[in-house]
Amino acid sequence: MARAKVRAPTTASLPNNLRIPSTTPSLIKSLGKQTRQALLDLALLWLDDSNITSFPPFLQSDEDGRDTEETLPYPAAETVEEVRQVYEDLQERKGGKREVLERILEGDWRHGITLRQLAIADLRYMDDHPASLRWTALELSRIDVRHKESAANSQSDDWSSNIPRTQAATFVKALQHEIAPLVKAHFHLARSSTLPLTFLRIFIIDSPYQSPRQTPEIFADSSRVIYVAFPDSCPFIYTSISSGGPKQPASSASSVATDSRTLQRLVRDAVPKAFSRPQERYTLKATALAAKNLPTLLALRGPGRSTAANGAFSIFANSALEGSPLDPRPSNTVSAEEHIRTDQKNSTTAEEKENAIRIEETHHVGKNTSKRQPSNGHSALLSPTSKKRRLAADSRFGTAGSSITPAPLDRLDIRLLDAPGSNKDKDNGQRGPAGGPAGSTSPAVSLAFTGSDVIGGFRKLAELGIIDPERMPSWMTGEEGISTAVVRGGKRR
Repeated sequence: MARAKVRAPTTASLPNNLRIPSTTPSLIKSLGKQTRQALLDLALLWLDDSNITSFPPFLQSDEDGRDTEETLPYPAAETVEEVRQVYEDLQERKGGKREVLERILEGDWRHGITLRQLAIADLRYMDDHPASLRWTALELSRIDVRHKESAANSQSDDWSSNIPRTQAATFVKALQHEIAPLVKAHFHLARSSTLPLTFLRIFIIDSPYQSPRQTPEIFADSSRVIYVAFPDSCPFIYTSISSGGPKQPASSASSVATDSRTLQRLVRDAVPKAFSRPQERYTLKATALAAKNLPTLLALRGPGRSTAANGAFSIFANSALEGSPLDPRPSNTVSAEEHIRTDQKNSTTAEEKENAIRIEETHHVGKNTSKRQPSNGHSALLSPTSKKRRLAADSRFGTAGSSITPAPLDRLDIRLLDAPGSNKDKDNGQRGPAGGPAGSTSPAVSLAFTGSDVIGGFRKLAELGIIDPERMPSWMTGEEGISTAVVRGGKRR
């Protein structure tokens, strides 16, 4: 009498060699996002001598008689070297992406793509498209008693005490131990090829069993993937959840991983626990910063930087000017006028000059505009009015929103808790009393600014004289380095 199979929960993660059938629509869609060159690079990477045992292609020796060369679009090769030569030939000639994708899925990896292969492809897509996901910056902070006592006695912000030190394999094992009782996961840790970051890709299915009875579509579902990025020598981490993939109806709430908010909370809660050790506990603190651009997070919440180096002080932090405002010794610091003149000569385009002339004509209607026409080329000086506005903008923005620091915020969400007209201080809109009830958290006004560079847009408006930079709050000048804020009485809460 045959014994019935028993499926018991296990703490083991999903294996790297778990294959997704090559005919799975979601897999085809996922790999179809890659460029032709990326697909060729991936195929050659999988065929590299160091990876061939993990990602072997389909060869003639693998045929079991069920398929014949007459029924297959791509006959199986005899050796790995033949397969490698095919992709080298495709790389040397022009062609479409479709032929490479079909060659991979219907030919050389017709027996399926492994979870690790898919993870490598996803990270390659992220390197090629750095704005494909929205990232949130979180701060790792010590919460044990000894650290609290030492922090209370120290006036300096020592980041090194907030940076946990652990082996990558040890961290992944601890992280898997934290989430294993609830879900089954696949982990892939890799180094970014373009940024000083280490990526951790986590794929989760809502079953703690070793052999979950799932449809192949699930294993290529991007909505079940969360990424964690670890910048080098930094107490911050960046997390993101892919917005792709099919949305699940509310009736399927029994699945832990199909709810993106639950998935995010599950992994976020497990990350600091995986870093923690006895007498050395960590927690994650919000930083009010989210962006689609990873270089932005590195610039604002990265190694060696903090919110104290943004805004006006960024002009020194980014070495735009020599010297330091805190240095009492005399130095050859460039004057503000010379900085503006040099910057205009190097970066002013014909369109920017035309806009400057147009705004001058708007502010000085009826005057002789011929005196304000720039003289020969880019070496012309700004008019006194434009120069004054430029100085005011530089004093508030520093290098934020300029070409010197390409760290754009694509969105800025602000909730104002003060009722309109409640601010009594007409001289400075940032100092009035709160307009609503003291304990009210419902916003009276919600503002959302979106674009390729929100802070740069504010800076341009200030330089054109449309808004007054002296009255702008610090969250509009990039000084606080945030993308979300709750404001009461002109101050961020």
